[in-house]
Amino acid sequence: MKLGFNLPQIGPAASPEAIVRVAQRAEELGYDSVWVTERLLWPIEPQTPYPASPDGSLPDVYKTILDPLEALTFVAGQTSRIGLGTSVLDMPYYNPVMLARRLTTLDVLSGGRLRLGLGLGWSQDEFDAVGASMKGRGKRADEFISVLKAIWTTDPVEFQGEFYQVPKSVILPKPVQKPHPPIYLAAYSAGALKRAATMANGWNPAGVPVDGMKQMMEGIKGMAQEAGRDPSEVALVVRANLLVTDEALGEDRWIFTGSSEQIKADIAATRELGAAELFFDPTFSPDGVSVDGFLSRMEMVRELASE
Repeated sequence: MKLGFNLPQIGPAASPEAIVRVAQRAEELGYDSVWVTERLLWPIEPQTPYPASPDGSLPDVYKTILDPLEALTFVAGQTSRIGLGTSVLDMPYYNPVMLARRLTTLDVLSGGRLRLGLGLGWSQDEFDAVGASMKGRGKRADEFISVLKAIWTTDPVEFQGEFYQVPKSVILPKPVQKPHPPIYLAAYSAGALKRAATMANGWNPAGVPVDGMKQMMEGIKGMAQEAGRDPSEVALVVRANLLVTDEALGEDRWIFTGSSEQIKADIAATRELGAAELFFDPTFSPDGVSVDGFLSRMEMVRELASE
């Protein structure tokens, strides 16, 4: 199982120096990847409750954000080996042709290190800000991914869909990775899980207990097989929102929160599940307020995962 770590690209720790320090240290420690997150706004009076907090409020760390792709491109020029992942970019906020060009550039400049996590978004305020509609976003996502693949794998490119059209054109260069950079989908609804099974290289869950991941991954592999795909082609790439406490937490704790022994057990259980990759993000914990906090947790996780 590969290991990754998020960059301090969000919150008070976010700075050019911080993301480079963490990325370079991750390479030194033998991590396989570094990751970034997308958040567009911190609305004063949000229309949509934040799904990961009990009262629906947005974490204060979301007030400060370095753009995910620019952050990865900056880090790419100051690292040599480590993978560069997004978890996740929200498809409704982008035009797929423009995004394909930006992602290709990152893959080329980094020597083929891009790992693309995509999602559908959930904030009505952010949808309003970019002029997108939540209605029909799943159908648009199917076409969005198809446009990316067409641009990356065909020459000349031509695409005629319901939402997107690309006139017959030369769009070069192509990504270094063939046939294209891996695509991972953050998916939880039935339709989104089917999309992961039929169109993606992997599923990228966060906050799902081990038993839940096992059941959902079995469903994904079953849908992949029904669609004529080899189920082994759909990887499990797990995002771990990390919170380490001095004392062990109770049975109702979130996965990857609690004492170091509980975190160690979660890592082992995820490995036993057959995950291809597991990456950690301490952004939303007290450790996430400083680059030193990121670095210390990155070293701790490396030790726990190797025991």
